Order: sequence, then C-alpha cells, then structure tokens
Amino acid sequence: MEASSLYRYYQEYPSISTDTRAVKPNSLFFALKGANFNGNTFAGEALEKGARYAVIDEPRYRTDGRFLLVEDVLASLQSLAQYHRTQLQIPVIGITGSNGKTTTKELLFAVLSRKFNTYATLGNLNNHIGVPLTLLSLDEETELAIIEMGANHPGEIAILSGIAQPSHGLITNVGKAHLEGFGGFDGVKRTKGELYDYLVSHGGTVFLQGDNPHLYEMAESRAIVHPVTYGFSERNDIVGELLSADPFLEVKWCARGDKQTYTVRTQLTGTYNAENLLAAVCVGRYFGVPPQEISAGISGYAPANNRSQITETALNRVIRDYYNANASSMAAALENLQLLRADRKVIILGDMFELGDESFDEHRKILQKACSVGASRVIFVGHAFGQHSHSGAEFYETTDEAKVALARNPIKDALVLLKASRSMAFEKLMDSL
Repeated sequence: MEASSLYRYYQEYPSISTDTRAVKPNSLFFALKGANFNGNTFAGEALEKGARYAVIDEPRYRTDGRFLLVEDVLASLQSLAQYHRTQLQIPVIGITGSNGKTTTKELLFAVLSRKFNTYATLGNLNNHIGVPLTLLSLDEETELAIIEMGANHPGEIAILSGIAQPSHGLITNVGKAHLEGFGGFDGVKRTKGELYDYLVSHGGTVFLQGDNPHLYEMAESRAIVHPVTYGFSERNDIVGELLSADPFLEVKWCARGDKQTYTVRTQLTGTYNAENLLAAVCVGRYFGVPPQEISAGISGYAPANNRSQITETALNRVIRDYYNANASSMAAALENLQLLRADRKVIILGDMFELGDESFDEHRKILQKACSVGASRVIFVGHAFGQHSHSGAEFYETTDEAKVALARNPIKDALVLLKASRSMAFEKLMDSL
C-alpha cells in the first residue's frame, strides 16, 4: 500500500497506536516488530480495544477489511510520516548532538510557544520510530515543530532528516557518546553532520554555536555560508555572558551590535547548559519572539526527568543527572561541580555504556578527574569503573550494592552529584540520600 493511499485512512483517523496496552480509540494500529515481539500477533487485540484499522505485514493475520496489509510496517509508518510532513507548510527545526539535545529542545519549546502553536518531541522519542510518531502528531493547528533526532550508528541522522525534512536545524555539540556504534569520535562528527548535509542540500537554515571549534569546522567544510550563530564571543549573532552558576544559571545576552542587554535567571544548573540557553535565545530571536518573552520562557522552564535536576532531600542537596552519561557529559558535570560552593561534596558515578574500545581509557580519565575535585567521598559503581582503583575511593559492582553501602554509611549535609548511564538505575539511590 502506497503512503498516499494509507494517508487517506490517517486523515480519517489521525491517531496512531503501537502498543496494545495503550490503544487509543479510533486509531490506526501499527503492528511493529521488535527483537522479542511481533506486533502482527497483537493486531486483532488492538482492534478489539478500539483501534479502527490495524496495519500489518504478515498476510496470515488478515481476517477482514480492518487489517491493512503492507510490505513492511515500520517502513510504512516512516513513509506515512514523511508524506504527512510534505503536506505541512510550516518550519520544522531538527535538533541533534551528543549532549543537551532534550534540554535544548525543551528550552526552544518554552521560548517558541510564547508566540507560536508549537509541537515538540515528547520525552526522548527521537529514533526511527519516535520521529515518525512525532510527525504524525502534528495537525493543521501546528505552526512550528521541533524534532529531536538521536543516533548511535552512522547514517541514522540522514534517515531521520529524510523523514522529518527539517527547514532549520542545530547540532548542540559533538562529544564522546556511542563511540562503539560510530567507530570513534570522527564517526560521531560525520553522523551528527548529516543534519548539516540535509540542510545544505535543501536550502535550510543552520543555527550554529559559533565558538565550538568542532561545529564551526563542520559547518565551514560544508560551505554553510550564512549560519545564524550564538556563543560567548562578539563575532556571534547572539552574544551571551555567564553571570552566575551557583547553583542556578544566570546569563546576560544581547544581539550583536545591539546595546540593549537582557538578563535571564533560570532554574537550570550546570555551566554546560549556558550554550543550550543561548541556542533557545538565538532561535527565538530568529523567529521574532520578543526579547522579554524569550527570557520569560527560559526562566519559566524547570528541568525534569533527572537531567541536571537539583533536588533538596531531608539530608542533602542532590544533582540528579542520571538520565544518560557519556565521557563528555561526565567531564562537564564534574567541572560544574567544582564551581559550586558547598562545605561538603560527594560524587557518585556509574558506568558509561557504548564506548567500545575506548571504554577502559575513558573510565580511567573520568575516575582521575573525579578524584581530583576534592570531594569528601567519591563512589564508583559498575564493572567498567571497577576495573580501576584509586586510594580513598569506593567501588561497588552494582547499584544495589552501592545502596546497601549508603545505608551503612549515610551521606548527610552534602552536595551530591549522581551521574550515570540510564541502565545503571541510579534512581534507586535517591531513597538513601
């Protein structure tokens, strides 16, 4: 079935379901397959629970006209989303990068929503399934869309860009994330740069952190002549100055050549978030959001989902930053901790994943950096960190073992940094802090 034919069903029932545990009434159910499940086997159940049609790719499950047979369900979902995108004459901003994608997306949404009916990727639905689902959530009332795009292998950003067809885009940064899948740092740059490639070939607009040497070189090598830039040096279109970061960011910004400056007080911690903030200023300014509204949107944004999130417990102040972790974000978190004032600091770090052959060295570097901060306790959790040793540091193989140790030797009256890859389940430690 061609995308244009499937689109007629979508126009009548513009709601998508992919999970029978949360089927929406009068939706189209897409019977996706995974490593351990076959959505075709659940198509009948989806119809019983209220889906209007089920898109399947195995003929034996088609028992009546409510089953729409296609060659490949995932490919059909992606083609449908791509076709829907071509019907929307609106700006679409694509965002990718090694770190800060979701925070930048949320800041952009907070700013652009002050002027436009804006839709942004929910949570981290930023992969080959999430991007199509996001696009298919856009309707005729949407005036602007922000699409987050993630990748852990070469070519993925090119594929997602082809589906989302961004008219504008930015790369937050390039760092040591998913090195195993990318084949090293150069692979990261090439893959993230696929967003630039798409924008260049389709006449799109690039927003560029003009002080980032990697991004600047990536843009220059692709002959991006007139990017809209932001950063901390005077050469940028939006110029920022970090005023304070203890613990929350306060940033002053202005447009190049404009004497009028604006100060934003935020609910964000981490100096590394200053450039994410300036990205939101830059994009908001480009789309004509008034300066006061830009600042109001940013100051009203409160981080969640364990991304640079500060929580006051009965015993401590905890920086909850365990949604994800890689070598670059770990280093940035430790550098930020050094800037924060506290009588007592404690560092608890968990393993970083998908670093491939560089895992051993990258964990060693982070261990050494953590032990140089001057914290009263430094705790490492996981097998990768456990391959190293350091006098005075504590090592635990699992998060559960670390939780037992914290119960035996509690932490009190400290500023605690919790940082790990999501799979380490560091939320288990919060009850002990």
